[in-house]
Amino acid sequence: MREKNTANIYVMSGPSAVGKDTIIENLQRLDNNFHFVITATTRKPRKTETDGINHFFYSEKIFKKLIQNNDLIEWAKVYKNYYGVPKSQIFEPLKNNKDVLLRVDVQGAKRIKELIPAVILIFIKPEKTESLRKRLIERGVNTSAEMTTRLKTAEKEIQTSDFFDFIIVNKDGNLQYAVNKVLDIIQGNKN
Repeated sequence: MREKNTANIYVMSGPSAVGKDTIIENLQRLDNNFHFVITATTRKPRKTETDGINHFFYSEKIFKKLIQNNDLIEWAKVYKNYYGVPKSQIFEPLKNNKDVLLRVDVQGAKRIKELIPAVILIFIKPEKTESLRKRLIERGVNTSAEMTTRLKTAEKEIQTSDFFDFIIVNKDGNLQYAVNKVLDIIQGNKN
């Protein structure tokens, strides 16, 4: 049994299509003492996504109401859609001594670090930039122009990744490596 108030907040970030969601899905199968934050967004769900599991999918009107009511710890407009982190998704689990793991974009990670300095930042980096292009094509939801924008943004994000506490390479064909590294970081903070 863990000591009282030993739960931590882990913020996972990285470029679009680097595999953040897949890593989190694998972590959920391995450890159930985490609370995986469900973020809010105005983007449309992908074919494999479910409201309330992958994200809270809101209209722009409802999202702006969340902003107005100060219900989000941070939010941003990214790639023409709003994304945000509901406060309840972080503070309720912490009260119950559960580690919190959330995924946000790089600017969101920086803002959360400013607001909650004790968070632990984990950056997921692709083995090669071409890996991101391949994954974006496989997703089949972005136009060629959108993919170009995302890849340019990815290059900038990778260049500024030294801001993070940990950098993990999501090796092509070896997802388990990245999953194990994230788990090692979290378990290492329990000792």
